[in-house]
Amino acid sequence: MQPRCSPKRNSGVTLFEVGVVVAVVMLLVVVLLPVLAKSRKPSHVSCVNNLKQICLTYRVWAGDNGDKYPMGVSTASGGSMELVATGNVLATFLVMSNELSTPKVLHCWEDKAHTATSSFAALGNSNISYFTSVNVTNDTNPQAFLTGDDNFAISGVPIKSGLLEFSTNAPIGWMATRHMTYGNIGLADGSVQVVTSVLLRQWLLPQTGVATNRLAIP
Repeated sequence: MQPRCSPKRNSGVTLFEVGVVVAVVMLLVVVLLPVLAKSRKPSHVSCVNNLKQICLTYRVWAGDNGDKYPMGVSTASGGSMELVATGNVLATFLVMSNELSTPKVLHCWEDKAHTATSSFAALGNSNISYFTSVNVTNDTNPQAFLTGDDNFAISGVPIKSGLLEFSTNAPIGWMATRHMTYGNIGLADGSVQVVTSVLLRQWLLPQTGVATNRLAIP
């Protein structure tokens, strides 16, 4: 019996086709790598988590110091009362360094005006992204502002480092240099709120419990 012969020829992948496939794969890698790298960057959630850890630190510290935050304890007794009253935010965070464990939580990755540090010995205002309240010395008023993002302006004028005093009806609002249209606020009860500029102004009057707010700005 004669073997059958098929008129079809076996086709294989040519070197040209292999080259095309490799080129397409390399192109996809070049295009997708930046996207994947960006997706692995910390989101705004990391800033909220920073503030949650900071608020927890305040409460842990208070538990060992008569239920008072450092701003309510004299420097002679290990607090920061006299220093924070001058606008020295650094003193408060240094007092709580054992509870904070790392100064990296004091920096928000979206804050381009400051840089992170892993050393408390090197910690300065340039490594801190968050204010601390001068008025709030305990959690008696749970909804009072304890800490939060420092990137806001009053009447459109960016705030400066040091002691900031403003009334509860001040035209305060977030600057778009960090979280665009919103910011993060840590409250005296340890919770963290994400609020817009409008909500920030609405919150001030009924919640802070004081006519004049005093904040220490890094």
